[in-house]
Amino acid sequence: MIDDHPIIIEGYQNTLQFTKKEHQELDIDIANNCDEALAYMRKSVDSNTPYDLLFVDISLPPSSDGRMNSGEDLAEYARKVLPDAKIIILTMFNESFRIHNIIKNIDPEGFLIKSDLTSSELASAFQAVLSNPPFYSGTVNSFIRKSITSDIVIDDKNRKILYLLSQGVKTKNLASHLDISLSAVEKRKKQLKELFEIEDGQDESLLNAARAKGFI
Repeated sequence: MIDDHPIIIEGYQNTLQFTKKEHQELDIDIANNCDEALAYMRKSVDSNTPYDLLFVDISLPPSSDGRMNSGEDLAEYARKVLPDAKIIILTMFNESFRIHNIIKNIDPEGFLIKSDLTSSELASAFQAVLSNPPFYSGTVNSFIRKSITSDIVIDDKNRKILYLLSQGVKTKNLASHLDISLSAVEKRKKQLKELFEIEDGQDESLLNAARAKGFI
């Protein structure tokens, strides 16, 4: 279990110990940052006792060498060194852009938004991920449904443009975030406004339409 708030991990542990099935025995290691998590993962590989399941919070202090900056980085690393381990992502982030990226890059067996989480849902997610994954919380399922039913298809860079605009980043500063030219940013914004049928040309109208379709 990887989370930088010990009291949250204590709650997870108590819930699982109380609700586990009779034949299940839980052996839990706890990491509060990226360095501790990496050390545990490497130890499990070296000792040939790989983890069955990882609980990973997205927002974590970075590793001391700067190579791991979040739980997302850790989960991607775990996919390489612990290919048989199931991953449950737990996060406060509920923006569509972040959810999309996590599903695309990690494809977790479990994906829980902390604001949705109850002890009964955590217990259900744990059992479902072990026996019949995936298990996604309500916010994640809602995003997936909106994305599937929308007739608008946009690529990752355009998703990031929408996300950054929604965070208040000015158009002139988008290029540095996206590693493309300002003219390319302007062209992509024009395409997005055409896709979402924005007649007044305003960024705020674009953002409102993107939110309604589940892209932000």
